[in-house]
Amino acid sequence: MAVSANRLELLQIAEAVAREKNIDRIVVLEAMEEAIQKAARSRYGSDNEIRAEIDAKTGEIRLQRLLEVVDDVENDATQIGLADATARNPAAQVGDFLSEPLPPIDFGRIAAQTAKQVIVQKVRDAERERQYNEFKDRIGEIVNGIVKRVEYGNVIVDLGRAEAIMRRDEVLPRENFHNGDRARAYIYDVRRETRGPQIFLSRTHPQMMAKLFAQEVPEVYDNIIEIKAVARDPGSRAKIAVLSRDSSIDPVGACVGMRGSRVQAVVNELQGEKIDIIQWSPDPATFIVNALAPAEVVKVVLDEETRRIEVVVPDDQLSLAIGRRGQNVRLASQLTGWDIDILTEAEESQRRQEEFRQRSEMFARELDIDETIAQLLAAEGFSSVEEVAYVPPHELIDIQGFDEGLAEALQERARQKIQEQNEILDGQRREMGVEDDVAALPGITPAMLVALGNAGIKTLDDVADLATDELIDAKDGALREFGLDSADAEQIIMAARAHWFADEEGYAEADESAGDYAPDEGEVVEGEEAFADDAAEDQADRDANA
Repeated sequence: MAVSANRLELLQIAEAVAREKNIDRIVVLEAMEEAIQKAARSRYGSDNEIRAEIDAKTGEIRLQRLLEVVDDVENDATQIGLADATARNPAAQVGDFLSEPLPPIDFGRIAAQTAKQVIVQKVRDAERERQYNEFKDRIGEIVNGIVKRVEYGNVIVDLGRAEAIMRRDEVLPRENFHNGDRARAYIYDVRRETRGPQIFLSRTHPQMMAKLFAQEVPEVYDNIIEIKAVARDPGSRAKIAVLSRDSSIDPVGACVGMRGSRVQAVVNELQGEKIDIIQWSPDPATFIVNALAPAEVVKVVLDEETRRIEVVVPDDQLSLAIGRRGQNVRLASQLTGWDIDILTEAEESQRRQEEFRQRSEMFARELDIDETIAQLLAAEGFSSVEEVAYVPPHELIDIQGFDEGLAEALQERARQKIQEQNEILDGQRREMGVEDDVAALPGITPAMLVALGNAGIKTLDDVADLATDELIDAKDGALREFGLDSADAEQIIMAARAHWFADEEGYAEADESAGDYAPDEGEVVEGEEAFADDAAEDQADRDANA
């Protein structure tokens, strides 16, 4: 079948637009159909339900008006009576739609302009959807583009098939871009927004460095070397932790490259940013010591619960460990995920001496012993009266200068002191109104009871209603000073809730027995008069029905 010039031109336009915008040709034809429908409504009246179809092979345009079959016609433009409908199509029923062909229309200037706007908008929407679908799965990639313009420090980058934005805070310090410059950046987010998909680029993101190493180091690209963590102070300094899956390959040396060629390529791309490449270790202490390089570390003390570590360095290494404006220790903390406190050997020695003095004075005061014995206890690592009271006797006897008699006497004094303190604390908690049931909970000490009373927690239900954090939270937990962990707190709370389940079991047993047992008049079942009365009434009802 021959195709007219106008129809052929229509198909050619659709093909050209689809190719230029890189969208499906069918989408362009659907946009044209919608534009023709809008123009036809302007011609025949907006009340009419008009459909336009363009034949994808011939380009023929067909216009139809849809009419709903109804019993009573209220709108002649969109409805048709059942009698008229059956005259046209004997199979028509109420609720069906009949199509009525319409003659083609000539587009006037206004109608053509309206159609053009509809087509442009539809094509733009399709293009935006295509861009979003293309780039949403490319988050985490490094892309190259040409700087299109710079607006208030934000860099607009042409990626060829889409535009992306690199915000001012995602550009390296002292880095200036001009129109036409080539830009290499990391896609960290793609969002669908009303003005079109927004592709966000960054040159400061930590993963930008990881991806650059993957491009420069074949072992990283092949996953022989894994980049475990990256911490950056963009444009100034960075630390990167690497691990080799092959014991024969040195991960640090492979990333540095021959004469530093590989790492230098990354440094040049990031405008001279200094990079420390560190051997990753599963042991936190070893990893943190490596992360603080080039500073030397003498000693570390870890607190795994709070993920805090105390690092002791030589006096002349303090400034190196901290770095300029705290940069070295800050990057090491970001890299490892631990909070790092740095002390010099002199500071640590002074603190140890102060702690030793305080413990010695405490033992001398609490146990009424002379200074020498108190210092021996502190020197052996004892830090509380409770430890002295309940430690196996041989650990005291093994202290130089101690014998069995002295060990027994110390433990007796320690237990007596603890009993005196507990009696005082027990009196305080009674004055506060903390119930005996709370005192009977497992794992609760008299000191804890006083702390609970100060927090207004006085009954079993008060404890049972608590969440774990409300007991042990570092800032406002009622028992935060007693070193409890989550398991300890959960055990206390569940023990306090036990009476809830006991009550439920009691009611359930009473309900079961009420159906089979009729108590004598005035008899009380297990002390519960209400249960006895209910059971007697139920039995009387059954007898009456019988």
